[in-house]
Amino acid sequence: MRPSRVLKKLRAGKVVCSFKNNFADTGIIEVAAMAGFDCIWLCSEHIPRDWDVLRAQILAAKVHNVDVVVRTARGSYSDYIKPFELDATGIMVPHVTSAADAANVVQMTRFHPIGQRAVDGGNADGAYCNLPLKEYIKQSNEQRFIILQIEDPEPLDELDEIAALDGIDMLLFGPGDFSHRIGAIGEWTHPKLIKARKRVADAALKHGKFAGTVTDMSNLEELVDMGFSFLNIGGDVGAMNQYCQDRMADFLNRTS
Repeated sequence: MRPSRVLKKLRAGKVVCSFKNNFADTGIIEVAAMAGFDCIWLCSEHIPRDWDVLRAQILAAKVHNVDVVVRTARGSYSDYIKPFELDATGIMVPHVTSAADAANVVQMTRFHPIGQRAVDGGNADGAYCNLPLKEYIKQSNEQRFIILQIEDPEPLDELDEIAALDGIDMLLFGPGDFSHRIGAIGEWTHPKLIKARKRVADAALKHGKFAGTVTDMSNLEELVDMGFSFLNIGGDVGAMNQYCQDRMADFLNRTS
């Protein structure tokens, strides 16, 4: 099984970066990978991405030794484990709202002795049955990561219990949905948001887990100092929007 680039760097105390992809195109994956991103974040929560597209995009990242984390839909255990079986390096489960919810994710996505994930081994992550079953189980538990998104007020009182769970690698604070849930949509400096973000980082570090979030780069150093070591620093939609707007503005300025 291909070792996780993200886990290797995080376990060595380094900061890693990811690039969020919405478009169903393998070329964009390769461009981001060649630029040096450690991880590509693919979204199946909000994006109607089918499994064949997901497979192709994971392969495009693997060519360049770049990890893929798939933000899953909230659904059955199959929604959680299929990205792993396509050989994604991690999954990100959105809107985890309680310790019980988090424990249920672990049970569905980790193999024995941590959880009760269903075993196959005949897919890309098991080298299509060419990886001995015991090695497949061992390497999956060691080289594949699980991120829980904390993006609602509800789980804040149980952060310690959530972060203490065996089988969880990272808590990722989602400022967008959190700002929405507290009635302060897009207010990135709202006191409640700032406090919650720090609580997520503190809980993760206290229990030996990693802390992740997103940034527009304006507060990068502050987040790193706070303990965040997994940072999403860009995405294809934002990049394409900015490029198109800049080109049109330049064109209109020079032709009107």
